Amino acid sequence: MTSCEHNRCVYIASYIAECIHRLHVQGAVTRWDVNDKPIGLSVNAAHNVLVTCPEVRKIKEFSSHGDLLRELTLPDDVINPWHAIQTRNGQLIVCHGGRDDTVHRVCKISVDGRDIVQSHGGQWGSHTGQYNVPRHLAVDKNDFVFVVDIDKRRVTLLSPTLDYIRQVGSPDQLKWRPCRLYLDTQRRRLYVADNEWKDGKYTAGRVVVFSV
Repeated sequence: MTSCEHNRCVYIASYIAECIHRLHVQGAVTRWDVNDKPIGLSVNAAHNVLVTCPEVRKIKEFSSHGDLLRELTLPDDVINPWHAIQTRNGQLIVCHGGRDDTVHRVCKISVDGRDIVQSHGGQWGSHTGQYNVPRHLAVDKNDFVFVVDIDKRRVTLLSPTLDYIRQVGSPDQLKWRPCRLYLDTQRRRLYVADNEWKDGKYTAGRVVVFSV
């Protein structure tokens, strides 16, 4: 789920139905087909919706009303992309890597989607330079990147060139499976959705707030 202040609406991805639901502030609800299974959503500077489709390694850009504007196929070694955010210069920040994958990274992708410009991570692990399912991103106005890691239960802050800066949230603070981020740039607050997974399903959840 993501929102757009300019268009005054909320977008919700349906993985099963392969569509996006658009809910306007005045209550009007519409939907459009993605024709692939969507996972991550974000809104770029042009107020368009970026939809990440992990199974086909694609980023699809739609207008606010569901017109497909372009479709980018990511490089071959970007496996299971979860979320993508477009920076001010048009490049894409993408996090990728599932539990059965060898490589878990955050990558900066060229404007045309063909090349990895910079990256942070590699083989999965617990070191500060490693991830184990980096699932969701937030980027501030200066292109600093926050990355939430589900299995390592932490949030990492990276520079605009994807160099490690520090840990924002630790396993002591994130006790379950943190999987979503929202950054309030005006109040400098980072909201992390932390969900309990038990017996194959989510059984509880909470939001942990960090001052950044």
